[in-house]
Amino acid sequence: MTAPLGLYIHWPYCAKICPYCDFNVYRDRGRAGEQAALAAAIADDLKAQRELTGGRELVSIFFGGGTPSLMDPAWAAELIALARRLWTPSGEVEITLEANPTDAESQRFAAFAQAGVNRLSLGLQALDDEALRLLGRNHDARSAKTAAAEAAKAFPRLSIDMIYARPGQTPAAWREELTAALDLGAEHVSPYQLTIESGTAFDRAVRRGQLLPPGEETAAELFETTQDVLEAAGFEAYEVSNHARGEAARSRHNLVYWRGLDYVGAGPGAHGRLVLEGRRTATYAHPRPADYVAKVAASGAGFASFEALSAEEAAEERLLSGLRIMEGVDFGELSAIGLSADHPEVRRLVAAGLLADDPQRLRATGAGRLVLDHVTSRLAT
Repeated sequence: MTAPLGLYIHWPYCAKICPYCDFNVYRDRGRAGEQAALAAAIADDLKAQRELTGGRELVSIFFGGGTPSLMDPAWAAELIALARRLWTPSGEVEITLEANPTDAESQRFAAFAQAGVNRLSLGLQALDDEALRLLGRNHDARSAKTAAAEAAKAFPRLSIDMIYARPGQTPAAWREELTAALDLGAEHVSPYQLTIESGTAFDRAVRRGQLLPPGEETAAELFETTQDVLEAAGFEAYEVSNHARGEAARSRHNLVYWRGLDYVGAGPGAHGRLVLEGRRTATYAHPRPADYVAKVAASGAGFASFEALSAEEAAEERLLSGLRIMEGVDFGELSAIGLSADHPEVRRLVAAGLLADDPQRLRATGAGRLVLDHVTSRLAT
C-alpha cells in the first residue's frame, strides 16, 4: 500500500474580507477572467506535483480559502476528477468544501454535491445578528440556519464553524448560542476562539482602543463552556478546536495535517508538506493569483519556495501539530529535538497535570489544552 496523501486547494476569492481574517484572500468582484485562468493553473500544478509524489493513496481533498463555494462548480468537478486520475483514491475519498451561508451560495450546494463534494464546512461563525455585524459577515442568523438546513440535505457530512471570545460575550450567552447551533444537525463543530491577528482590521481597531477582546479569565471560562456544551451533546474534542460526534465524523483531511502525513498544496498561497528523497519538504505557492498563474505556466508548479526541513525543524512541526490532537504524538517522532518520556521538562509538565503520564506518546491533558501555547513553548525551547 502506498503512503496516504491529502490534497489542499486554495481558492482565494471572497465576496467580502472579514476584519479578523489574515488568510491569503482577494475581493471576488471583477475577476472572472483571472479566476478561469487560475482554475486551469491549479490543474496544471496538480499534474506537476504528481511527478514529484509519484503514485500515492489519496485520502482527502479540501477546497479552502477564501470562499471556494464562490467558484464555478464545474471547475471543482474537473479538479476532483483530475485528482482521482493522478492519485489512487482510498475508498470513499473525503472531499470538503468551505462555504459561507449566503443565499447565492446555498442555492449552489446541489451543484457542488454533484461535482463530488461529500462534506461541507459551513462558516456560520455566530447565530447572533449583532455579533455577525461585528465580525463583518455578509449574512444574518436566519440565513445561517437556512443554509445549514439546505447543506444537511445536500451533503452526507456537515461541519460548522463558530467564533467565540467575541467582545462583550458572556459564558451564559455563548452556552445558549452554541446549544442552538448544535440543533442544526452538524456531525462536526469547529469552535474557534477569536484571535487578533497582526495587520487585520481588528488589530488596528484594538490598537485604537475601539475594540476590547475578553480578558484571559473570561476567555478561559468561554473555552470551558465550549467543552462542557459539546461534551454533553456527545461531541468529542479530538483536537483543540475540533469536535466530532464519533470517530467517523472527524475531519480526515485535517488529521493528515495533525498526524504529520503528506499533503499537496495547490492554489495561491497554499502550503504543502511532502517527504521527498527521505526529507520532509515544505512547499509554498506564490500568494498573488497572477504570479501563481505565471509561475505554473513557466515551470509547471506554482511554488514560491521549496525547502527541505532539517530533522529538528520537522520534529518541531510534529510537536506543534501533534499536541493539538487527543492522541498526541509518538516520542519517536520527537527524538531529533531530544524529547522523551524521561525529559526533565516533560516530567515537570506531567507533574503539573498539563501532560499525560504516557511512556509512548506526548499528550496534553484537558488542563494542558487550556494553556497549550504555554506547554508547547516550554517543550520547544
